[in-house]
Amino acid sequence: MVSGLGAATADGFYGAFAAFGLKLISDVLVGQQLWFRIIGGSFLLYLGIRTFLSKPSEKSASDKKSNLFGDYISTFILTIMNPITILSFAAVFAGLGLGNSNGNYISALLMVLGVISGSIGWWLILSTGVSLFREKFNPTSLKIVNWVSGIIMVVFAVIAFVSIVRI
Repeated sequence: MVSGLGAATADGFYGAFAAFGLKLISDVLVGQQLWFRIIGGSFLLYLGIRTFLSKPSEKSASDKKSNLFGDYISTFILTIMNPITILSFAAVFAGLGLGNSNGNYISALLMVLGVISGSIGWWLILSTGVSLFREKFNPTSLKIVNWVSGIIMVVFAVIAFVSIVRI
């Protein structure tokens, strides 16, 4: 859940950029998308390989000491390094006629709070689902989950690198 809060925070930042019409900042972020894609793709490649090669833990997460701040920051960085996110928020807000607050900061704030609460809600559902089905997984099925997750992350890293050619 803490990792999800990192993603929700990044979504909130991007939602704020889109909702409050911070065009200058969003233009800078979009203008630097080459570096964001290189860094984000590299981090995703690292995480994918690490996940693929990792052995499932013998202890449950509650038995191990966790670095909650590290979990939060790593997901925040991974999410914030995706410049497509701000373009998505800007496109959705513009499509709904909400892309420019024109001084109506209450509406913009409500949109940002909606983005953050929606993201937190998604992570709450995901975390709860994992918690409910945790006992159904054995070490073999967890290894398969690691392999599939690792491969998916590597594929997304490759997509990030290939997308650099289209910039």
